[in-house]
Amino acid sequence: MTSYIKKSEWVKTEILDKVGWVELCHENPLNPLSAGFVEAIYESCKSFDEDPSVKCIVLIGSEKAFAAGADLKEMLPLSFAKISEIRYIEKNWSYFSNIQKPIIAAVNGFALGGGCELAMSCDFIIASEDAKFGQPEINVGAIPGAGGSQRMPRYIGKSKAMYAILTGDMIDAYEAEKCGLVAKVFKSDEFKENIIKISSKIANKSSALARLAKESVNLSYETPLQEGLRAERSIFMSTFALEDHVEGMTAFAEKRKPDWKDK
Repeated sequence: MTSYIKKSEWVKTEILDKVGWVELCHENPLNPLSAGFVEAIYESCKSFDEDPSVKCIVLIGSEKAFAAGADLKEMLPLSFAKISEIRYIEKNWSYFSNIQKPIIAAVNGFALGGGCELAMSCDFIIASEDAKFGQPEINVGAIPGAGGSQRMPRYIGKSKAMYAILTGDMIDAYEAEKCGLVAKVFKSDEFKENIIKISSKIANKSSALARLAKESVNLSYETPLQEGLRAERSIFMSTFALEDHVEGMTAFAEKRKPDWKDK
């Protein structure tokens, strides 16, 4: 594989109440993640990130799977030299962390391998009760390559992450919530309704403040504590330059809902 075609037809997008929905709809309901599919997913998220009418992004799969892994048929012919040359992982996979707006992974069914890595690259994960997570790459002659061995320990700790990656065993939705991989779990028939509620709640905050809050939290994973605290103070003080800072404080004092200007 020297090149690939972006698979935009496998991604559906729509805007509902200031929330940009990115739905993975591969012709295979397990949503295998080929390079062209991942590019289409990222480009859809990036488009919403740049759209001022969108204030939150939801990434959601099919009822059967968020994404059950990378497209192994595409990967099988690749040599070490070729996978390095074409930047198979660096391109697109690594770009999701550049999204500035809040982005939620809404997981039904399987989120395995690359699917679990894609979900973990979002800001947080909401799962239906039938969701299953895992990094089973060791079962097919590989290891996680798009962030699994780095993000999973940060979510659930070294011991549980090491167990999951070395055994290839899946983690069910409630265990994933218990260990911190998932923020919330909902019954299947209430899943979509609650995703709408949560994303709408975020979308109705100040996007300027949400962007800074997201930046500050992400710093905690990338810096030592003292450096992170200094950065947090700087970001906190920068909020005093925002119109939304004044509006939020004034609205609280006047006991009314704030009228956010997103600036």
